[in-house]
Amino acid sequence: MATRSKSTPARKRAAASGARRAGRLAPGKTSRGPDAAEVAIALDNEAIAALAALVRAAGGAPIGAYHEPFGARTLLLASLPLAAVQPTPFQRDLSPTHAKRLAAKIEETAVFLDPIIVVRGEDGRLWTPNGRHRLAAAKVLGLKQITALISPDESLAYRILALNTEKAHNLKDRSLEVIRMARALAKRHGDEREDAYAAQFESAELLSLGMVYEKSPRFAGGAYSAFLKKVDRFSERALSASLRQRADYAARLTEIDARVRTIIAALQARGFKSPYLRNYVVARINPVRFHKVKKGDSAAPMPLGQALTRMAAAARSFNVGSVSNSDLAWVAVGAGAGE
Repeated sequence: MATRSKSTPARKRAAASGARRAGRLAPGKTSRGPDAAEVAIALDNEAIAALAALVRAAGGAPIGAYHEPFGARTLLLASLPLAAVQPTPFQRDLSPTHAKRLAAKIEETAVFLDPIIVVRGEDGRLWTPNGRHRLAAAKVLGLKQITALISPDESLAYRILALNTEKAHNLKDRSLEVIRMARALAKRHGDEREDAYAAQFESAELLSLGMVYEKSPRFAGGAYSAFLKKVDRFSERALSASLRQRADYAARLTEIDARVRTIIAALQARGFKSPYLRNYVVARINPVRFHKVKKGDSAAPMPLGQALTRMAAAARSFNVGSVSNSDLAWVAVGAGAGE
């Protein structure tokens, strides 16, 4: 018996599905950026004169200038003394282990390739928003100079999360960097609305978590992240006022976590040894755990302050005797699916 071939529409759908599975990338519909003849900029061009002067004043040497290929913004490639460059003051803390490992790899390959990005920070200082560990590795290696891409766009100093690719950010790193950025911006632009910096801060809950991490470095923020993502939103209030309000939220979250630790200790005393105890308890007291986010809906199901009030009440009334091993098994399954 002859087998009927698939219809043309069916074959087209199968082909399209196969293309998606193959992970093909569609090119942009329009060309962007400068042409080859427009890329290079002479060092005596007035567009980079101020940057070149800044480099020379710092004891460095301009190497070349160009328009970057995306937005055609001006960049200066230069060599700078290590002592002339500092990481932005709100960047994550240095990891000596990572810096030493990076230095060892550079020594192993016998070449230092990646320039750091540099902008002019406060008081004319040279800041790097993404080169802290490369700077430290260069010092370990005893380098005199480091190569830098210098941008006249000082706002790049506040785009750490997007620029920093040398060491993956965990939740604590991201939260601390965001709250440090927010505090620095509040000193200079405290009257600006918090939501005006949504792009720099990336996500509202990072501000709240950052305040908690500042006082409690061992805080298990991952257990509360899903809850905060649903209820924490950028404020329309002035940044300085919003940070004062967030300090109250952070204090309340810290109090809730103290109660959660007490509940965990009581469960452990009853013989429960699951590594998912914290996730289970936080899920049980989460007032929005059953709220499903609809596509395109960015509104919070309830204000953060109200959600914290309900969460604290649920923590106070938590019934340790109602917990069973089967409950924890379901949490373990859910945690495994999310990994």
